[in-house]
Amino acid sequence: MGLLNRMGTIVKAKTNTLMDRLEDPSETLDYSYQKQLDLLQNVRRGVAEVATSKKRLELQKAKLMQSRDKLDSQARDAIKSDREDLARMALERKTALDSQIRGLDLQIADLQREQDKLEATEKRLSTKIEVFRTRKESLKAQHSAAEAQVKVTESLTGISEEMADVGMAVQRSEDKIENMKARSAALDELMDSGALEDFTQSGDNIDRELAKVKAESDVELELAKLKAEAGK
Repeated sequence: MGLLNRMGTIVKAKTNTLMDRLEDPSETLDYSYQKQLDLLQNVRRGVAEVATSKKRLELQKAKLMQSRDKLDSQARDAIKSDREDLARMALERKTALDSQIRGLDLQIADLQREQDKLEATEKRLSTKIEVFRTRKESLKAQHSAAEAQVKVTESLTGISEEMADVGMAVQRSEDKIENMKARSAALDELMDSGALEDFTQSGDNIDRELAKVKAESDVELELAKLKAEAGK
């Protein structure tokens, strides 16, 4: 059981992580806002239907009232004509109409109360939806700003990593150049000290020494010749 519970917890955690990645807050807010608008539309449709039903009953009542007034007039005319039987019939019909009219009044009053409740609900819902819309737009703006900031930060992080790699490459290049300079200087010192033989020069050491002696002798001869010409 313990293992199963841990596995269930892991699955839920993975699912929540996946849902967090897939869920777009802007889309969720827009969807919630649309659902509220649909609800408001249903309430408004209910108000219209109740108002229509009430209007039908009011029209029906108006017709009954006309018939009632007509029967009342007929009863009066019958009495004037000494037709009590006709007057009684008219009054009986008038009484039946009065009962129907009272029933319609009750239905109209019920529909009016229902319409008032729906209209009050519509006003409250409209206010809440408007507040939600303002909040929704604010949250969407904050989400967009945060998303842009994250992208900028991620870009800067990537640039920083690339610059670090470039810095390391530059450091390696500088180290290599310094090593080459040091090696060249060391070789120059060895060449100057004679520790290393310069194979770029022709002949061996003896030839070079003989050439050096001859050059010095030539210099002395030239110098003596110049002194003789000058009478010194």
